[in-house]
Amino acid sequence: MNMNDLILKKREGGKLNKGEIEYFINGYVKGDIPDYQASAFLMAIFFKGMDKEETYLLTNAMRYSGDTIDLSSIKGIKVDKHSTGGVGDKTTLIVAPLAAAVGVPIAKMSGRGLGFTGGTVDKLESIKGFRTSLEPEAFLKQVNEIGISVIGQTAHITPADKKLYALRDVTSTVDNFSLIASSIMSKKLAAGSDAIVLDVKCGNGAFVENIEDAETLGEIMTKIGSSAGRNTVAVITDMSQPLGKAVGNSLEVIEAIETLKGNGPSDITELSLVLAGIMINMGGKADSKEEGKKLAKEVLESGKALRKLKLMIEAQGGKGEVIDDYGLLPTSKHQINLLAKKSGYVNSIEARKIGLASQHTGAGRSTKEENIDLSAGIQLNKKVGDKISKGDTLATLHGDNEIKLINALKEAEKAFYIKETKVETPELIKKIIGMTDE
Repeated sequence: MNMNDLILKKREGGKLNKGEIEYFINGYVKGDIPDYQASAFLMAIFFKGMDKEETYLLTNAMRYSGDTIDLSSIKGIKVDKHSTGGVGDKTTLIVAPLAAAVGVPIAKMSGRGLGFTGGTVDKLESIKGFRTSLEPEAFLKQVNEIGISVIGQTAHITPADKKLYALRDVTSTVDNFSLIASSIMSKKLAAGSDAIVLDVKCGNGAFVENIEDAETLGEIMTKIGSSAGRNTVAVITDMSQPLGKAVGNSLEVIEAIETLKGNGPSDITELSLVLAGIMINMGGKADSKEEGKKLAKEVLESGKALRKLKLMIEAQGGKGEVIDDYGLLPTSKHQINLLAKKSGYVNSIEARKIGLASQHTGAGRSTKEENIDLSAGIQLNKKVGDKISKGDTLATLHGDNEIKLINALKEAEKAFYIKETKVETPELIKKIIGMTDE
């Protein structure tokens, strides 16, 4: 077996078998296969595609390319949640405590973000002292004791994905369903949870823009999960405008806490309850997603989910007082308001442009090594459908670098479309794929 033969076989549209795929993954991780051959192989996959079996075999080979996490010592059905990303998506900070408060054990590994803002790990690190790195024994012990822990991914999980993603990024082979699905699902399967909920975004602020492509990706990933013996559900959700009103790191932590206090924007509250409801159902604590949503709403309204978040923060070294004192979070030195130039209704807010503006404030990073400003970001004052008057504040931009904020303001201005007629708010939940109670 050699790479020339495999490149030729896939270039001609041939189907790869288990041994061939494992040969490639193992050889590339070890450094026996050079980047130029791996690039050619990825390009052949990009143009010729992979069928369902090949995609599963690729996912599994990547899953076992490094360490896998054994969560069997944690009591109960462990449920993981993953989002394909978007603008203002802080749902993990809300959904995880909601599900945990109902009794679903949450042992979650999250990543850092590239692009518009930081990832869940970056957001949690806005909380002074919060440890996103725990020893395996401490991680498992915490979940058994308080029901929840969210940490960063270890360097030894799916090394094949790390190497391949970096190569895909510089060879324009990112946008392929099999490569996207195997990247996401290899990490989820290696992380060890019994069930997985996937929040697949669609819209101009999402990785996948149209709903048909989002559904295709969701179906591929749920089939990979079920083939691996994991109960997997994909929820197709809207990302045509930012989710909630906060885009950034510490700003999103504040909004997540406010949502758990019952004061969150309607869209982030609704999505969090839907996702948590599905997780509660999959975790065996409810007979349907509707009952799960009802239970999630109960722990939201009682404050039990907020207390669960506080317990996690304190268990991982952070200051629990942040729940009531936002002054403990990074605060920006400068703020600039984006004012409406005319009256009317907000017809659309292009999530991608808000995302780029957020990145320009310093809230995001373009490379993994780049530092981010945890205080930076954008606070939206208006959403689609809102009536506005000339001079109203549409958004406030936060950051420590005033020059960056001025540049970000120019980008944010392009995101708002104001017209005389009112439009309906976009449908938030588009479709649910893979539910067993339907």
